[in-house]
Amino acid sequence: MEFLALLFLGKPVWMWLLFVSIVIALLAFDLGILNKQSHEIGIAESLRLSTLYITLGVAFAGFVWWQIGLEESKLYLTAFVVEKTLAMDNVFVIALIFTYFAIPREYQHRVLFWGILGVIVLRGVMIGLGATLVAQYGWLLYIFAAFLIFTGIKMMVTDDKEMDISQNPVLRLMKRRMNVTDDLHGNRFFVRKPDPATGKLTRYATPLFLALVLVEIADLVFAVDSVPAVFAITTDPFIVYTSNIFAILGLRALYFALAAILHRFHYLKYALALLLVFIGSKIFVADLLGWEKFPASWSLGVTFAILTAGVVFSLWKTRGDEAARLTH
Repeated sequence: MEFLALLFLGKPVWMWLLFVSIVIALLAFDLGILNKQSHEIGIAESLRLSTLYITLGVAFAGFVWWQIGLEESKLYLTAFVVEKTLAMDNVFVIALIFTYFAIPREYQHRVLFWGILGVIVLRGVMIGLGATLVAQYGWLLYIFAAFLIFTGIKMMVTDDKEMDISQNPVLRLMKRRMNVTDDLHGNRFFVRKPDPATGKLTRYATPLFLALVLVEIADLVFAVDSVPAVFAITTDPFIVYTSNIFAILGLRALYFALAAILHRFHYLKYALALLLVFIGSKIFVADLLGWEKFPASWSLGVTFAILTAGVVFSLWKTRGDEAARLTH
């Protein structure tokens, strides 16, 4: 039992095992009970499942408070909210991928579920590497902060461009190097069918597999922004990783509800841009004022204020679009 008390990335092994056990139990419950059979997930089911994940994510802040402290609990909540909100951009990309491949709604959950497994591993590697580098080279935090400020300003001043999925280099490479079917084959990622040239049974990837790969790549690209953002909030690997995973679990569940109203959040990008600038500037403000670190309560409050204002503004700005949709 002494093994459980050993420290791994600054926290006892038992805390990491407890979190991993919770995630495994949630995934098993999701796939083994709620979605044992492929079916179309409606808005009501999406909201119920997302509420469960959000409740568990917020409740985990209580565990952080109990085991680590109140300030760390505030940092966890800030990181959780920031990660969930920044991931909204990823929802737009996932919707484009599903539209391009014409993935029916009843098969979309399968792609998102298996995508989560990749996210858990990739985020773990990125956060573990980031934590190790930051611990050895503290100045990297200033690089992360400057990158976030630059990204935020770039988001504010650049226009949105429609993403052309067909020109994605990874997609083009897979189509050149792999046997790919033109049509879906149910919820299967791979099928065996006769090769037109030889007549031998050959393994073919389906469009469902291509969609899965692109969703994973989209998350990897998205993590380039989100992981530095969370490290700018806290350098505690346990808080960074747990807040990341809980936020992503909840957002994937919420996807099916958000997909129907994505157009109402078109202007949220400006709030996200401002949020990145704020998070990046905190470390410089703290240094200028001689603080050890930016107060966690202030950080959480400002984050909520920016995001609330962004959501309200976006809903107000697109109210005419919604009225037009309802009249047609």
